[in-house]
Amino acid sequence: MHFPKLPDWLIYGAVVSALLVVAIGRQERSDAPPPPPPVPGDVGLPLGPASPFDPSVVVQVPEKGQPGSGTAFSVDDGGSWLTARHVVDGCREAAIVVADGRGVAARITLDPSGDAAILTTEGGAPAVPLRAAAEPPRRGERAYHPGFPQGHPGEVTSRLLGRENLVIRGRGARVEPVLVWAEVGRTDNLKGTLSGLSGAPALDSAGRVIGVTVAESPRRGRIYTTAQETVEDLLKQSRRRPASFALGESITTENYGRVADGLRRDLRVAQVVCLKSEA
Repeated sequence: MHFPKLPDWLIYGAVVSALLVVAIGRQERSDAPPPPPPVPGDVGLPLGPASPFDPSVVVQVPEKGQPGSGTAFSVDDGGSWLTARHVVDGCREAAIVVADGRGVAARITLDPSGDAAILTTEGGAPAVPLRAAAEPPRRGERAYHPGFPQGHPGEVTSRLLGRENLVIRGRGARVEPVLVWAEVGRTDNLKGTLSGLSGAPALDSAGRVIGVTVAESPRRGRIYTTAQETVEDLLKQSRRRPASFALGESITTENYGRVADGLRRDLRVAQVVCLKSEA
């Protein structure tokens, strides 16, 4: 029996194919390993410490402001309140509003390095508990911001994105670390700017203060708060005794409007007004 003679081109093609298979099989492969499994639930790992290499966001503060308003919250039962520094910076006379047309005079102490300030009044309200800095915020966790946006009672909820550096230009120019949140919900019928919410507490799901609400970026849907350590450092420097790091009232997306109403009714969260600006 005689086998048919194969064409030369077929023999050469088979040899070349065999050589290619051997060469490819010996190539080094340096593919990255598969990614780790996702973190269970909707809350990620704790944030690391603040860094000068964090992304930056710029906020312009006007040199001269008109008397305005913001939000403050009680940090001890003796008449100590926290608010955002820019709410009362350049203000000669400020007051905590306790009823329609009625207010209590407040003495102002500015944070020299962060966007926070302490107001002191004669008499106070039950304190809102603080969360210890030893319990760092987690990426994706939710916060609730009760206060007085646009001068009226209202609240917002948000999700934590990470850390940034807030670059403040104008009066009191400085750079400070902040937490950046994505707004994910707000009071019904609240449209537009959140002006007036500055100074409001950012509360975790256990009702504890994570930071002070200081700025917003409406176009990006972002809210900025002070870092936890900013609040703790200011209270230590001023020798205030904050509320113990106990749990507050549990807050969810179902009840945060009701909880916010209770905090305002008890004056634990109150409106602060600047009555007279510096000349």
